[in-house]
Amino acid sequence: MRETLEQLIGDTKKNLDYFFDHLNKDTFESIFNLICNLEGVLFVTGIGKSGIIAKKIAVTLSSSGTKAIFLSAQDALHGDIGLISKGDLVLILSKSGESDELVQLCPALRNKGAELVAVVSNEKSRLVRACEHTIVLPIAQELCPFNMVPTISTQAQLIFGDLLAVGMMKKKSFTLDEYALNHPAGRIGKRLIVRVKDLMVQRPQLPLCKKEDKLIDVLSEFSSKKCGCLIVVDEKMQMEGLFTDGDLRRSLEKHKNDLFSQTMNELMTKNPRSIPSSALAFKAVEMMEEDQKRPIYLLPVVDEGAIVGLLRMHDIIQSGI
Repeated sequence: MRETLEQLIGDTKKNLDYFFDHLNKDTFESIFNLICNLEGVLFVTGIGKSGIIAKKIAVTLSSSGTKAIFLSAQDALHGDIGLISKGDLVLILSKSGESDELVQLCPALRNKGAELVAVVSNEKSRLVRACEHTIVLPIAQELCPFNMVPTISTQAQLIFGDLLAVGMMKKKSFTLDEYALNHPAGRIGKRLIVRVKDLMVQRPQLPLCKKEDKLIDVLSEFSSKKCGCLIVVDEKMQMEGLFTDGDLRRSLEKHKNDLFSQTMNELMTKNPRSIPSSALAFKAVEMMEEDQKRPIYLLPVVDEGAIVGLLRMHDIIQSGI
């Protein structure tokens, strides 16, 4: 099986290399510019496996800032063509370019005033002749031993759609905030919407102390707040250091019996990492896991130099981000 798998991986790479090496970049650019200058709606359609890919391309485009709609070719022939208006553009995906439903659909789409783009791998097909524009997705052969099961051809279609979507994002300077507006639910939505201030521990639950305090005097604060740390602040709530469970263990090894008489100034970690309350919670995760050998589980939240909260990895995980 390992030998077969390695051969399949090699064949896939070889066939995708063929696609990239032979894709006409000038033609791609002209289709891209056609979409950029589109005043109407972009529709994407196909039949069979190409229809499934067409739907994926449409939703990727629409979620990333380009108004696009998947058009079922069968339903369009039975009434849904009413969605089409003058000035719209229709991308028609088909490896062979010979699907009867798609060829039959073309005159009706043109009668509605739409421009048509054939996205095919057969440049001599009927679909090419029926459309005003064509882009050929060059395919040497499918991955299956019969050169029939859509594999490399559907991968090429997916790549074509992703190139369009990401290219449009860059062209429109599509922002992360705009992307978040299109993904209000699920893990993606949480990662793009939930901010540190939504999850952080706030006063009066914050475990606070002063640098001149002795450990013995602040143990109750350390224990009762159940945050796994003490935030050392001055009278203006400016953070001066952080004392964590880890610091406690290390201090026990170092000071032994003298530990509880030590001041927090002697025990705390100075200049700990912090994050503003307006930052995305997902960015906090990246900061916490930045050093894989020494991940951190607590982040003081600081706005304009003052402590406003504490973010715990536990709360981030519970949020589902």
